[in-house]
Amino acid sequence: MNQPDIDWKHLPFGYYPTDYNVRCYFRDGKWGEIEVSQSDKIELHMAATSLHYGQELFEGLKAFRGKDGKIRIFRLEDNGTRLQDSANGILMEPVPADLFREMVIKAVKLNERFIPPYGSGASLYIRPLEIGISPSIGVRSATEYMFMIMVTPVGPYFKTGFGCTDICIMRQYDRVAPRGTGRYKIGGNYAASLAASHHAHEMGYSAVLFLDPKEKKYLDECGPANFFAIIDGKYVTPKSDSILPSITNRALQQLARDMGIEVEERHITVDELEKATEAGACGTAAVISPVGTIHDEDTGKDYVISADRKPGPVCTALYERLNAIRLGEYPDEYGWNTIVE
Repeated sequence: MNQPDIDWKHLPFGYYPTDYNVRCYFRDGKWGEIEVSQSDKIELHMAATSLHYGQELFEGLKAFRGKDGKIRIFRLEDNGTRLQDSANGILMEPVPADLFREMVIKAVKLNERFIPPYGSGASLYIRPLEIGISPSIGVRSATEYMFMIMVTPVGPYFKTGFGCTDICIMRQYDRVAPRGTGRYKIGGNYAASLAASHHAHEMGYSAVLFLDPKEKKYLDECGPANFFAIIDGKYVTPKSDSILPSITNRALQQLARDMGIEVEERHITVDELEKATEAGACGTAAVISPVGTIHDEDTGKDYVISADRKPGPVCTALYERLNAIRLGEYPDEYGWNTIVE
């Protein structure tokens, strides 16, 4: 197997072409056969519902080469379930669990030479994507869909890696509407966050800590990730119908309990940040991005979470434990990994 000429330890989080992607079409009321493609292009009708009415959803998960040389895909089934939830939320055809599993594993196997070596800090990012492909000028859901899975090797999401970044609160932006589509992994939610994120980056912050769209009182998501904080020794994370249910966040909550840390999923007011001893954004891409300072643009107040700019002990322990499970260095007692034979 020819290994690609990649500097694995300095790989950015971006698109790198691989050999194959896999596709499947829903037509005439049923899913067809899995197709293997070497093309990075999609042929799409100009009136496709994905282009005009946002019938598009996706997922993100990773595969790793472990210490023992085995390939592990982290929480494959959970991503498949969330993909189905998103499809039901915007009236798309859900991808059956067995089809999702087969296609993910097939895409990983076909591109095995692009799975970064153990110890490189890089991984194979897996991007499932479903789009409505049937043409419609009237506002309605599609009758035909394409589901595909592409993969690409990636490095850390943030250039700082597992280091503290600063984020900000800006009340002039809403990520999603109350009772809207915030809990689904669809492109429209991310498009709605781009202006706020661009504004934050211009000011030197890595992300926006959004507040709830109704009252502007409670913490919501942190850019493209869930948020958590250590308050009074507890792992506390926002609870809301407008927040994407992060699979990484759920894993971290379980690991926190295993470490004897109480977990609370509840409304968190802005002023509670005064009591936070640690905080982080969490998701598939970054796992945990520890927070140094949170600046409130409207009040001018700074919530200094880490004065020495170093990740705290809880964030560090959770980050290391989760990575150890994904790499086969620590027992996978919850069966989170799918080992690719």
